[in-house]
Amino acid sequence: MNQRIEVSLSKQRLRLWQDGACLMDSPVSTALKGAGERHGSNCTPRGRHRIRALIGRGAPLGAVFVGRRQTGEVYTAALAAAHPGRDWILSRILWLGGLEPGINRYAAVDTQSRYIYIHGTPEEDRLGQPVSHGCVRMANTEVIRLFDQVRAGCPVDIHD
Repeated sequence: MNQRIEVSLSKQRLRLWQDGACLMDSPVSTALKGAGERHGSNCTPRGRHRIRALIGRGAPLGAVFVGRRQTGEVYTAALAAAHPGRDWILSRILWLGGLEPGINRYAAVDTQSRYIYIHGTPEEDRLGQPVSHGCVRMANTEVIRLFDQVRAGCPVDIHD
């Protein structure tokens, strides 16, 4: 099984490919500040990556994660009102690690140490628009579907 994920920043789309066939084509939301690799930039890193870890198997739809750990909460409007300004990471986390030294790996450009994920979002109405803090946001049902089809190590290409 030959799988890879492609994220287009210009199209705000994620595609899952397997053996040359497109299995998924979903809208995403990448960084409001655009593409960039530096720590603290709040940009989405480009280049070749891999899924470093899959986090949240079996968690309920809308499960809230902080520091890659489930809080035991499930997202609701009331919870959002109680935590204004929180960057919501929901349902599943696909943690990315860069593969290109000096571009998205090591030192001040390391995707993994920037905690860049593919994850669920409560702002599903904003998918297709760049509004994240650097991560790749997806609809919660779609990120679960993606999570269930891939394994750690799956290549991820993020491009303009």
